[in-house]
Amino acid sequence: MVKFCSLFSGSSGNCLFFGTEQTKILIDAGLSRKAIFNALEQIDQKPDQLKGILLTHEHNDHVRGAGILSRTLDIPIYATEGTWKGCMPVLGEIDEKNMVCIEADKPFEIDDLCIQPYRTPHDANDPVGYCLLAEDKKTVVATDIGKMTRALLKWFEKSDLLFLESNHDIEMLKIGSYPQKLKNRILGDKGHLCNEVAAKTVAYMVKTGVTRVVLGHLSEKNNFKELAYITAVNEMKKEGILPGRDATVEVADRYAVGTLYDL
Repeated sequence: MVKFCSLFSGSSGNCLFFGTEQTKILIDAGLSRKAIFNALEQIDQKPDQLKGILLTHEHNDHVRGAGILSRTLDIPIYATEGTWKGCMPVLGEIDEKNMVCIEADKPFEIDDLCIQPYRTPHDANDPVGYCLLAEDKKTVVATDIGKMTRALLKWFEKSDLLFLESNHDIEMLKIGSYPQKLKNRILGDKGHLCNEVAAKTVAYMVKTGVTRVVLGHLSEKNNFKELAYITAVNEMKKEGILPGRDATVEVADRYAVGTLYDL
């Protein structure tokens, strides 16, 4: 049985759990060791069974706890060369054997997991998303995305679960308190995905056969769970898709452990 769970998701910290009976990993570790251990305990997972940490990019909300976890558990961190260069000051000293450099578009394996990193449009050194393949199931993690592209949609196809960024409501962001430079960054092609684009992506992917979607990485200041959810649901209904019948859509919490999915 393949399991997936969002432990935390948002600009204050990100950490996802993915695993089989044999192999359990984290995608990103942007919170403290204590917070991540507590979250794992809530879904009956033991930290000492983790086989590694996949990093999407070097921003602090994705890597803050990765170094201490690697040292505590003696497990490898997998990241692109650009991500390694960007996050070393935050990670601290890592045992050389636990520093694994990966490349976008080059699959690799961790025991019975096949992992396919793919490029994402974000303002980081060499950011990636991940397709995770195990037991004939496909899970896709797609956050920190400035724009949707045909190449990304191809990666999402035939996924059993799609974890997709729905970061902000454009109007909330425009009238909010952020400095204009930050607003421009978020709205840019290497920023974050808005609710409207995420919703259109969900509707399109469901029509291609995706049946489970989790919306994540919501902004604390420029979004809220109900708005992200209803934007996606309304777009699905416009396309003749009935939520709950044709597909399930949930929204990951910023600070609380989400649904533990059995795929």
